[in-house]
Amino acid sequence: MKRALSLRVRMMLLFCIVVGVLLAGSYVAFYLALRSVVHSQFDHRLIEAEAPVAADLATDTDDEDVAALDIPGEYFETLDPSGRPIAFSKNLNRHAIPFSGSTQNLQTIRDTALGRLRVGAATIHRAKGDEVLILAMPTFDVSETLERFRALLLLLFPCSLLIMGGVAAWYVGRSLEPIAALTEQTSQMAERVKVAATRTISARAARDALPLASTGRDDELGRLTDAFNKLFACMEGALAQLRQFVSDASHELRTPLSILQGETELLLKEQREPGEYHRTLEVIDSELKKLSRIVEGLFTLAMADAGQLRLQREPLYLNEVLEEACAMVAPRARAKQISIERKLDREVPYVGDEIFLRHLFLIFLDNALKYSGQESKVHVEMAPVNGAISVRFQDQGVGILAEHLPHIFERFYRVPQNDATEAHSGGLGLAIAQAIVRAQGGAIECASRPGAGSTFTISFPRNGTDGEPES
Repeated sequence: MKRALSLRVRMMLLFCIVVGVLLAGSYVAFYLALRSVVHSQFDHRLIEAEAPVAADLATDTDDEDVAALDIPGEYFETLDPSGRPIAFSKNLNRHAIPFSGSTQNLQTIRDTALGRLRVGAATIHRAKGDEVLILAMPTFDVSETLERFRALLLLLFPCSLLIMGGVAAWYVGRSLEPIAALTEQTSQMAERVKVAATRTISARAARDALPLASTGRDDELGRLTDAFNKLFACMEGALAQLRQFVSDASHELRTPLSILQGETELLLKEQREPGEYHRTLEVIDSELKKLSRIVEGLFTLAMADAGQLRLQREPLYLNEVLEEACAMVAPRARAKQISIERKLDREVPYVGDEIFLRHLFLIFLDNALKYSGQESKVHVEMAPVNGAISVRFQDQGVGILAEHLPHIFERFYRVPQNDATEAHSGGLGLAIAQAIVRAQGGAIECASRPGAGSTFTISFPRNGTDGEPES
C-alpha cells in the first residue's frame, strides 16, 4: 500500500501552492500596472516634447528649423500632405521614420535603423498647406527598465517561495507539536491499558505518561489539548480505580471461598456426626450469604457506574419506610442492648423506590449497630430542612479519624481500626448507599469524631414529593 504524505507535508504543500499562486498573480498584476504607468509617462513626455516644436513651426514657414534640431533621444521629421518627407532633424541623418498612423494616435515601430521607436504626429497648419510633424523617441530606456524589473520579479518569486516555505514549515511544525505530543501520549496510554492487567507500571513510566501541560492558547489545538488532558485524567483515575477494585474484590471473595472450600473438604474427607454436618452447613450458609451480598453489591455499583441504576418512582411515605427499616434491625439492637431513638412523628410524602430506600436506611442502621458499644444509643431523625428532606443517623460508636472521612465512600475502603467489623459488609455498604442517594438526586454528609461516634446526614430533594400514596 502506498504510504500517504504526512499532514505536515500536505499542509506545507497546500500553503506553498496557495501562496505561490497569490504571489505570481500579485507580481504579474504589479508588473502590468507598472508597465502601464511607465508607458503612459513616456507617451506624456513625447507629447509634451512635440507640442512646442509644432507650435513654433506653425508660426515659422522655414522648414530649415527642423533640420537644425539635434536633441538627444528625439527625432523630428516633417511630411507634406501626400506623405513625402520635407525635412529631417540633424540626428536622423535623413533616415525616414516609417510612420503610417494618424495624428490622433501614438504608434510603436519596431526593427528600425534607430531601434524600437515610439512615434507621435501633429498637424501643422500653414498657408501653403498642412504638414505633418513626426516625433520619434527610442523606447530603449523604458524596455530596459521593464526588463530589469521582470528579472527582479523572477528572482524575488523563488526567494519569496523559499521564505514562505520556511515560515510555513516552522509554523506548521509548531502548530502540530501538540498533536504529535497527544499522539505519543495516546500511544502511551493505550500501552498502559494493555499491560495494566499483566504487570505494574513503574513510577517513571507513570510520571512520563502524565497529561500534557496546557498550551495556554484559546484556539482549536489548545482546546483539544485540554480535552485530551481531561480524558487522560479520567482514564488514569478509571484505571487506578479498576485495578484497586479488582484487587479488593479478589481479596474479599478469596476469604469466603477459602472457607467454603475448607469446610467442604473436611466434610468429604471422612464420615462425621450429624451435628458436625449441621454446624458445617451453617458455616457454608453464612459464607454463601456473604458472597451473595458482595455479588449483589458489585452488581448494583456496576449498574450505577453505567448510569443504568433505574429506580422506581412510586408515591410513598418516607417516614414509614424508615420505621420499617428500624423494626427490621430492632432484634439485633436488643441483642446488644442498643436503644434506637426515633424522631419520625411527621408524615413525609415522597416519590421514590421503596426497596432501594429501605436498603439505604438498613446500611446506615447496620453500620450504627456494628460500631456502637453495649447499652448505647442510636438516634434516627427525619425532618424537612431548607426545602429538602433530611434523614440523620447518629451513633455513639468508635468514630472515624478525619484523614479517613474523604475515603469512606470508596469501595472496599476500610478504616484500619474498624477492619474486623467492616469485613462483614465487604466494604461496599457506604459505596452502595452513595450510589442510591445520587440516583435519587440527593447527597450524603458525614461528621465524625474518634470516640464520640458518627453522624450521617442524607438530603433528599423534594421534587419527588408532588404526589401522595394512596391510603
